[in-house]
Amino acid sequence: MYLTGRFAVLVGCGIVPVVLLGGSAPWAVLAMWLVVCAAVLVADVAAAADPRALRVLREAPARVRLGEPASALVRLVNTGQRRLRGRARDAWQPTAGAPAERLAIDVPPGESRAYRVPLLPRRRGELRSAFVAVRSAGPLGMAGRQAVIAAPGAIRVLPPFHSRRHLASRVARLRELDGNTSIQVRGQGTEFDSLREYVRGDDVRSIDWRATARASTTMLRTWRPERDRHVVIVIDTGRTSAARVGDSTRLEAAFEAALLLSALAQRAGDHVHLVAFDRVVRARVTGVEGPALLPALVDALAPVDAQLIDTDWDAALAQARRLAPHPSLLVLLTAQESVDASRAFLGVLPSAARRGTVVLVGAATDTTLESAARERGSADAVYRAAAAEAGLSAARRVARAIERAGADAISASPDDLPPLVADRYLALKRAGRL
Repeated sequence: MYLTGRFAVLVGCGIVPVVLLGGSAPWAVLAMWLVVCAAVLVADVAAAADPRALRVLREAPARVRLGEPASALVRLVNTGQRRLRGRARDAWQPTAGAPAERLAIDVPPGESRAYRVPLLPRRRGELRSAFVAVRSAGPLGMAGRQAVIAAPGAIRVLPPFHSRRHLASRVARLRELDGNTSIQVRGQGTEFDSLREYVRGDDVRSIDWRATARASTTMLRTWRPERDRHVVIVIDTGRTSAARVGDSTRLEAAFEAALLLSALAQRAGDHVHLVAFDRVVRARVTGVEGPALLPALVDALAPVDAQLIDTDWDAALAQARRLAPHPSLLVLLTAQESVDASRAFLGVLPSAARRGTVVLVGAATDTTLESAARERGSADAVYRAAAAEAGLSAARRVARAIERAGADAISASPDDLPPLVADRYLALKRAGRL
């Protein structure tokens, strides 16, 4: 049972005249008035429809991207004998972005009504609603019945993949490398594609003299990047991935870089394997090919969050070797900011590079450090500048250590990191290293 403001107004309106006009026995009259109000209350509650007679059915999308609007449909079926009027609240988690206002419901007996609940998710992962709370109002609107009806529902919120906007331009460049346009490449590690007539400016080392003799014109070999390479992506989900860079975290930037690189490598005909790891596997995708790759990746990464523990890099690289014993490209998305925090990572990096694998280390950095390092307006600004410069110097030392270990280091803002990683992949294809 619940009370409304109308009942409080009813009691208040009666108390004042009773006290003023009650004569010699005001308390007896007041008690009588309260009994009358209680009788009205009981009658109003008894006349209200039983909310437990409702049956709740749900319709909601199984998946939605972070930040995109969605809606869940709640269908209320009245199995009772009375018309149910009142309010209902669908108990979604706060990060689902459901409106705070309760739904006004009116369900005749034996019928059903559908009510749409708009959602705007603000967090990745599984967002759930365990129940629907229903209040059935009495005909006088002074009180009513209420009940909580179990009706579990869930929506999986996927990474937004904002870097998708860079995919079309990178695929166009990949087609140029792949021989679908007039631009051809030649280099170590490329595969023979076809023959065509020689054009002034072509590399004479690619002339096929036997074909030239048969065709009575100069014929040139064209080449394309090798396919069926194995690309392994390791995403660090340890404590450094929880650091905020820009408007998001370093982990979110790593997701964007991994998704863009995976989509591009899949278009290039390469095999993509991914693992998110700190001390245990948080997500793993392997053996998925073609158009099914990207949905599998976003679905696996959706519930992954940063863990406030140090990453075990020996175990992380062991997981990478299980996915592909001899990958052509190993991409490590982690932090490059502190020498002390990177000691374990730098210790295992040379062994990965010595296996003949191209190792690429990418990290999202806080671009505000560069502007803070140039501030000089006050004593506080000077101290901030000194701290920022120390952080930048440490990051440069880590990047040099990565390069000495035989890997490529990429450090950029969260918006710039995904396209830079994709560009480095294309450069490796162009150079014949992949």
